[in-house]
Amino acid sequence: MRRAVLTTASTSALVVLLLSLKPHHPAALPAAAPEPSPTGTRHPGTRPADGTYTGSPIPTRYGTVQVAATLKGGQLTAVKVLQVPSDNGRDQEIAGYAVPRLTQEALSVHGAAIDAVSGASYTSAGYIQSLQSALDRAGA
Repeated sequence: MRRAVLTTASTSALVVLLLSLKPHHPAALPAAAPEPSPTGTRHPGTRPADGTYTGSPIPTRYGTVQVAATLKGGQLTAVKVLQVPSDNGRDQEIAGYAVPRLTQEALSVHGAAIDAVSGASYTSAGYIQSLQSALDRAGA
């Protein structure tokens, strides 16, 4: 009896530890087609122009993800989600909790170098790729 309690407690502690780990790299998706370079060239030391830049639509296993990034003063100030997977209730649920977290993290680091949200790997990867393409268009 004592051994069973010890085994159960150890197993539970291990499961909790494993579930609390956060991945450091977003899930990889097949590479999107290369984006055409923005018109004009950006010179080192200059900051990107203020404005809103639309990212590429990124196809994922569950649907397309697309965002638009707003830059002001050379920094990311807003991200508007234009498209997320929403074909069924589960897709809507995942997007409902993942997108606000991704947006908050992107705004806090002023870029696309963010971690994926656990349980929303495909949506996270699409969001990050679309955001990066928008920033690339801005010259950021």
